[in-house]
Amino acid sequence: MSSISRSSADDVNQKLVDQYTEIARLAGGLAHEIKNPLSTIRLNMELLAEDFQEAQTPHERRALSKVKVVQRECQRLQDVLDDFLNFAKVRRMKLQPSDLNEQVKRVFDFFRPKAADAGIELVDYPASNLPTVLLDREAFHGALLNLVLNAEQAMPDGGQLVVRTYGTPDGVGLDLIDTGCGMDQQTVAQIFDTFYSTKSGGSGLGLPTTKKLIEAHGGTITIQSEPDRGTQVTISLPMPARLSGDVASNAER
Repeated sequence: MSSISRSSADDVNQKLVDQYTEIARLAGGLAHEIKNPLSTIRLNMELLAEDFQEAQTPHERRALSKVKVVQRECQRLQDVLDDFLNFAKVRRMKLQPSDLNEQVKRVFDFFRPKAADAGIELVDYPASNLPTVLLDREAFHGALLNLVLNAEQAMPDGGQLVVRTYGTPDGVGLDLIDTGCGMDQQTVAQIFDTFYSTKSGGSGLGLPTTKKLIEAHGGTITIQSEPDRGTQVTISLPMPARLSGDVASNAER
C-alpha cells in the first residue's frame, strides 16, 4: 500500500473514531439526563413507601403494592442505564504485559466463595509457558468475570465450570466451559446483539460489552452451545507485534 493510500485509510479511520466518540458522548449525556429525574422519582417512592409502611386499610395496602412496583421498575431502569453507560463509554485501554493464567486465577479466586454456595465445581487447566499478552487488567477482569457470572446463571442447580488456556499460532486462547442449560443456535446467533437478553429483567448489554472489551484488546470471542449440553466461550488474544516477531525469529534459528 502506498503512503498516500495509508494516509487516506488513516484519515477515514480517524473520522470513524471521531464520529463514534461524538455519538457515545451524546448517548452518555442523554443517559445522565434520564438518571437525574429518575433519582428524584426513586427518592419520592422511598418516602411514599415509608408513609405506607404500616398500612392498615385495604386502600393503603394497595397503594403500598403499587409503590413497590414503581420502585422495582425504577431499579430496573437504573440498572439498564448503568449498563448502557458502561457499554457506550469510550475507553482508553491501559495495556500492560500480562500473564493470562494470572488473570484467570484472579477471577476464579474472586468467584470461588460464590461458586461453593451455588454448588459449582471450578476446574482450571492453565497451560505452561504461555506467551505474554497485552491486557488492560481491570477491563479484562470485568469481561471475564461477566462470562463466569453468566455461566453461574446457566447452572441454577450447580455443575462444573472449566477454564483452560493454551498457546495459538498468533497468541493465546482461553476456553470457558460450563455444564449448564445451553442455548439453541438462534439464541447463539443473537447473543452479542445489543439489548438482546434471555434473562428476565436483563439489560442485554452484558455480553455486547464483554465482546467490545475483548475486541479492544485486538482479540475475538465466540460461543458454541447446545440445549442441555452446556456452553463453551472461546477467547483468542494476540501476542504483541514485537513479541510475535521475536518468536518467529527464534523459530528460524
